[in-house]
Amino acid sequence: MEEIKTQLPENAFRELKDGEQYEPLMSARGQYPEVNGWSVTWGVLMAMLFSAAAAYLGLKVGQVFEAAIPIAIIAVGVSTAARRSKALGENVIIQSIGACSGAVVAGAIFTLPAIYILQAKYPEMSATFLQVFMASALGGILGILFLIPFRKYFVSEMHGKYPFPEATATTQVLVNGAKGGDQAKPLLLAGLVGGLYDFIVATFGWWNETVTSRMIGWGEMLADKTKLVFKCNTSAAVLGLGYIIGLKYAMYICLGSVAVWWLIVPGMALIFGDQTLSLGGVEATTAVGDMSPEEIFKTYARSIGIGGIAMAGIIGIIRSWGIIKNAVGLAAKEMKGGTEAATELQRTQRDLSFKFIGFASITALVVTFVFFWLGVMHNLLFAVVAILLVTVIAFLFTTVAANAIAIVGSNPVSGMTLMTLILASVVMAAVGLNGSGGMLAALIMGGVVCTALSMAGCFITDLKIGYWLGSTPKKQQQWKFLGTLVSAATVGGVMMLLNQTYGFDPNQDGHLVAPQANAMAAVIEPMMNGAGAPWLLYGIGAVLAIVLTWAKIPALAFALGMFIPLDLNIPLLVGGAINWYVTTRSKDKAENEKRGEKGTLIASGFIAGGALMGVVSALLRFGGFNPVSEEWLANPLSEFAALAAYILLMCYFVWATRTKK
Repeated sequence: MEEIKTQLPENAFRELKDGEQYEPLMSARGQYPEVNGWSVTWGVLMAMLFSAAAAYLGLKVGQVFEAAIPIAIIAVGVSTAARRSKALGENVIIQSIGACSGAVVAGAIFTLPAIYILQAKYPEMSATFLQVFMASALGGILGILFLIPFRKYFVSEMHGKYPFPEATATTQVLVNGAKGGDQAKPLLLAGLVGGLYDFIVATFGWWNETVTSRMIGWGEMLADKTKLVFKCNTSAAVLGLGYIIGLKYAMYICLGSVAVWWLIVPGMALIFGDQTLSLGGVEATTAVGDMSPEEIFKTYARSIGIGGIAMAGIIGIIRSWGIIKNAVGLAAKEMKGGTEAATELQRTQRDLSFKFIGFASITALVVTFVFFWLGVMHNLLFAVVAILLVTVIAFLFTTVAANAIAIVGSNPVSGMTLMTLILASVVMAAVGLNGSGGMLAALIMGGVVCTALSMAGCFITDLKIGYWLGSTPKKQQQWKFLGTLVSAATVGGVMMLLNQTYGFDPNQDGHLVAPQANAMAAVIEPMMNGAGAPWLLYGIGAVLAIVLTWAKIPALAFALGMFIPLDLNIPLLVGGAINWYVTTRSKDKAENEKRGEKGTLIASGFIAGGALMGVVSALLRFGGFNPVSEEWLANPLSEFAALAAYILLMCYFVWATRTKK
């Protein structure tokens, strides 16, 4: 067994030169402990624990946290406490199995609670544990199987071309856990600073989480009169995310946000000021001019972003058609016995065989078809149409989900799922399935697709971590299925328990908010009852994506900016600007590289600390501990305090990147 290196190579985060190879920490020629009783047991425990926690938090407040980083921290902690030797490979497996929780939860809670929400109006609608479990499990399995053929392209061929922010942060946690001692100090200190900073805001509310132009008198007037507003989230975790994304992609994302918030929203208010603008699927009761900028964004402008994401995805599919065709061709060739055996490949290049992926995909699709037919729709034609729709959307948009995660670290799965629900509603209604039965069918289909896309985004993160560290991809892929089944069962049980305990009915006291599922229910109900969708807004977004592509501007990054709220995009630009400053302020190139690497460690610490303490803070709040003063947060002074704290945080970041001469 070879020794494990404790330092990532200098070419870990940059593009490789011609003929240059990336050498991971665990050598491709060596054998290391990866899958064993320790790693599988802890992975399953993490999947159960974080599935329950993420489902509860997501349904209560709409906050779905990424589980990968907290799980990596726990994996490092337990392996260190148990004094396990060469635990890096084991920790990757623990993180990979456990991270299924976030993917399955996001897929499930964005869609399936809408069934319970609509039950208040349509008592005949009902969802059993088996339906919830099957939709989540089958979606997760399809997401894994559909992504594996693209592993080499995303993690190896595109090495250094995508920032992979969450994978970078998780990798730094695992690497520094393996280092131990003084070498891990920068990450631990940044994690402590970032975690404490975000914990103070979320738990005690000493300052506001968001700075807006409304904190100044003229800013309030500007928002009311012209619908022009500036917002910036001041959390340490989002700042760290911006640093890792870098200035280039952060600018494209922010440009999309600025286009919506500073051009489209004020423009709509100016043009349609006194009109009540109703479009297909959008039944407004308030004049556009009387809406706040936030209401205009949610009611109209966000749909342009959804159209942009969908078209950017389609353009991406067209551009990567050669890769898709090659993956399918390789699978067909291997099934005929025409490729070299996987055992001839290096350990770090071995995937599950294409023969297995092909047969497993067909089996999963057949089971999904039977589930649709006998468990949901009870009609052969409806089930055939449903499985065709789900297969095409899930397979094609797998690469879009992976692309989004690789660029920005967050999956626009809710936007793609909304588009799926709209398409499912239109198609299913066209073949005769509408009303409450149509709503149930479309939501179950949406649950399968949403979980598949969520899993694809999550899994490409795991595989990139494995690539950097030198894990065996085949082992990650094999055990991801177990994590998916455990997470799906946990989410199904928690969702039904929460429905019985709190309920999702908006008219019921103490009900769970489930904001994403409420949005899905609001879209799907009118469509299944004969109303349309805002095709005009989607069309504008689609045309914009085509124009951006023609102008050689990354349409997906721009469209993500249009869909994600402004306050979460501005700090990405701030973090990207810090990255640019840190890596260019010296005339010595080597010094800039050292500062850049240290900045990546600090940013990873901010993300890790913020993610972990965010969970702790939310659990404390649910336990009844909530000293936050809403009166203070409504005071503009709380935003001035936030701005001061944010500037201090940025100063600390830049100061901490200095290197000893």
